[in-house]
Amino acid sequence: MSKAIYQPTGKAGEYARWACNLYVGCSNDCDYCYCKRGALGTVMGKPQATLKKGFRDESEAFAVFRKELMRYHDRIIAEGGLFFSFSTDPCLPETLSLTVTCVAFATGVDVPCLLLTKRADWILEKTDEWDFLKSVRKMVSIGFTLTGMDGMERGASPTRDRISAMKILHDAGFKTFASVEPVVDFEKAKEVIALTRECCDVYKIGLLSGDRGAYEGLDLQASVLDLMSFTEKTVREGAEVYWKKSIREVIVRPCHP
Repeated sequence: MSKAIYQPTGKAGEYARWACNLYVGCSNDCDYCYCKRGALGTVMGKPQATLKKGFRDESEAFAVFRKELMRYHDRIIAEGGLFFSFSTDPCLPETLSLTVTCVAFATGVDVPCLLLTKRADWILEKTDEWDFLKSVRKMVSIGFTLTGMDGMERGASPTRDRISAMKILHDAGFKTFASVEPVVDFEKAKEVIALTRECCDVYKIGLLSGDRGAYEGLDLQASVLDLMSFTEKTVREGAEVYWKKSIREVIVRPCHP
């Protein structure tokens, strides 16, 4: 039987100490998705979300989730809450219902939850899931991946819709965050940071994973330093900025195009 809750490491570990993965695959179809790479890409990178192998159905997945959440309950609370999800988008039409069912249980036992998505439709269309999450908004943080590269995220909501949804969330009292990762185009990254200045509480910013060739022809260190300077001048007072390891490594080590 599959596990629902685990402790991520590496780049994922910079987002959360505890995470929930119930599905694999994703219809956002992002060109840069790390789940499409390597030996497990045929499973993790499928174009549609399906329950993880080992779960017979959503009822069994939820039962496993409840059991594991209560097993690790105190540690998850002490270490910042539970993140959804690294193996799919938790707010796809096919994943949202079970995600919210799990969030309802978790928040009911005082476990904070964090959701990272590229889908804005369920907020803009005021679905039942949106209505429920508003009732537990003090326990739920919702973030959007914002690269500004819609052409590389063909199945996701357009960037403008994600930013509109973030404004709705912020106005409704949610804590919001932006995953500006991967930075593919530095000017696009600066644009989304500027556009979310009034509605984003936390920024997490990182480069493409293991693909420095994508930055060929750039002075990567200079580009990173420029982005850092721009961000520090642009974000509103009180907002947090976390520079991921991929960014910090460029600063401390010489980098040549």
